[in-house]
Amino acid sequence: MNESILGTIQTKAHSLWEQEGILDENIHINARTLSTEEAIGNPEGDDFPLQRGKEKLMEAEFRNARGQAFTDRFGNFNSPLREIVEMKLDNNFRRAIFVSAFNAVQRSLRQTEKTIHCRDKGPALCAPQFVKHIMENYGKVRITMIGYQPAMIEAFAENFELRIVDLDPDNIGSRKCGLTIEGPDNTENAINDAELLVVTGSTVVNDTLGDFLLENKPTIFFGTTVAAAADLMGWNRFCCESS
Repeated sequence: MNESILGTIQTKAHSLWEQEGILDENIHINARTLSTEEAIGNPEGDDFPLQRGKEKLMEAEFRNARGQAFTDRFGNFNSPLREIVEMKLDNNFRRAIFVSAFNAVQRSLRQTEKTIHCRDKGPALCAPQFVKHIMENYGKVRITMIGYQPAMIEAFAENFELRIVDLDPDNIGSRKCGLTIEGPDNTENAINDAELLVVTGSTVVNDTLGDFLLENKPTIFFGTTVAAAADLMGWNRFCCESS
């Protein structure tokens, strides 16, 4: 991701929190790594990234509001809000700290919602609604999906021309619904081939989100990680079963 995008969000967060009078309060954001059961319960299927231990959800809690972020680098962190908005966002751990905290604080300020990952049958319920949303707003388009979300892949593959790009070496080259999961080397080609990009919100943490904000091609982000950032920046997001 172009660092200036997340840097802009961080600067805006600083200004917003200062206006709310909370920047200098001795408030702690507690981020903790959730177990698979805590995070998503028991969804149908067994190949979600959380279930395979590839990523974890870090969760921040602020004034009884919770916000989450997917990340492959995780751990506990406590600090005043000022430190959160002044830290250098130079690795996935720090970006996950800021993003989960931003989601929690903006949720507490009623400036964003749906910051908690859906559970159990949520992914299976979300996928057909996502298909309907795309059909109604974009038609039967060619889609490139960035990120591996098995329920969505199954639903999209039945209704659209679909390409899937993922960063996980264990996924790259594997087959899902008759489609081969492609690696990052194919990203540019897959983007050029698409009429619509459907992109995991965790790209805000892994430093690639800016690659998918294109003037000539619509993008829909999915998931809870990008909740507050999408609301702040006016990006399209679909995440109908989250809470």
